Amino acid sequence: MKAARFSRFGGPEVLEIVDLPDPHPGPGEIRIAVRAAGLNPSDWKKRAGLMDEELPQTMGHEAAGVVDELGEGVADVAVGDRVFGFSVEGAAQAELAVLSYYAPIPPSLDFPGAAALPAAIETATRALDQLGVGSGRTLLVNGASGSVGSAAVQLAVVRRARVIGTAGPANHEYLRSLGAVPVAYGEGLVERVRALAPDGVDLALDVAGSGVLPELIDLANGAEHVVTLADFAGAKEHGVVFSRGDAGRAVHVLGEIGALIEAGRFSLPVARTFPLADVAEAHRIAEEGGVRGKLVLLVGE
Repeated sequence: MKAARFSRFGGPEVLEIVDLPDPHPGPGEIRIAVRAAGLNPSDWKKRAGLMDEELPQTMGHEAAGVVDELGEGVADVAVGDRVFGFSVEGAAQAELAVLSYYAPIPPSLDFPGAAALPAAIETATRALDQLGVGSGRTLLVNGASGSVGSAAVQLAVVRRARVIGTAGPANHEYLRSLGAVPVAYGEGLVERVRALAPDGVDLALDVAGSGVLPELIDLANGAEHVVTLADFAGAKEHGVVFSRGDAGRAVHVLGEIGALIEAGRFSLPVARTFPLADVAEAHRIAEEGGVRGKLVLLVGE
């Protein structure tokens, strides 16, 4: 099968499409013929040598496609079913991928729309679970307009929380459409949030990693009410929980998101798609930032 891989760290030019042996599912896993695979910040950070040391590395943790092989004990899907989910091995940007966690694709979604979901909804749900976001709580989301931030906003609204979200002015109307009250990030953030919540907020989620943990701790009345997804050093310095998947993934959301999508209560836009062969160009655009919605690679038919 064809797959995206790199054998040395560096810029997007180190990415190549190579032939690899076909993978096969283990017990409880499935294999799909991949139709679309999501691109995430962790992909280009790994390629740049910022995360893992091993070489070579395949790419991609989320994909959507058609089931073509079942592992031992799998009875909840059949060959030919449309599914989306996680490749624990990080090899989803390929013609075939083994999924360890998966769910049926909601009827209204195409393959790119489904491939955009897993990482964003799992990351957002894991953080909301860790914070204990629920009815009547006020949540501040720092970096609310990106894929994870907008997922967190919508899923918190589903939990009947009040959400305040930081974003640039160009994204304020978008945040309102998701059910959040927007505020501008940057100097004066604490004052702007206190104008909306005079006693501060109950909980704060840092998606952007923009160095504002002290302000979030102030607004949430303590580091124990703050979780960051992006500021590892700041979390250590300020005693904030840094949420990471190896501490336990919120994969339960894969089976829950379909009903929300079909009810019109959740959406995650696909900003742009690329053929698998253009994975390097997709990385360049991802690293430049400023994209609202997910970048997705198209694979197969």
